[in-house]
Amino acid sequence: MKSARAPAIDTEQMRQAADSACQLLKTLSNIDRLMLVCQLTQGEKCVSELEEALGIGQPTLSQQLGVLRENDIVLTRREGKNIYYRMAHPEALALVSTLYAQYCCNTRRKPIR
Repeated sequence: MKSARAPAIDTEQMRQAADSACQLLKTLSNIDRLMLVCQLTQGEKCVSELEEALGIGQPTLSQQLGVLRENDIVLTRREGKNIYYRMAHPEALALVSTLYAQYCCNTRRKPIR
């Protein structure tokens, strides 16, 4: 029985896809941003909920949320004085879900150094 293969793409399409993937990986390769995105995979959260859950101080939290917004990984909405964040990037959500399954659910994993 033959396995299904993805359709072939040309070199330029592959380069563009690789560039997009690299940009996403660069954005998520910061521990604070990765932890923020992990929290947001659980659903929409306001800034104070993120601050309390992660223990990230306000200046750092605002800076890292700004990077996630600039890269279209999260969307915001305002309700009164609160700003709520939610995931907006399906590829980031899929990647973080895979990372969560591999690293957070597997407590026997030894850290990579």
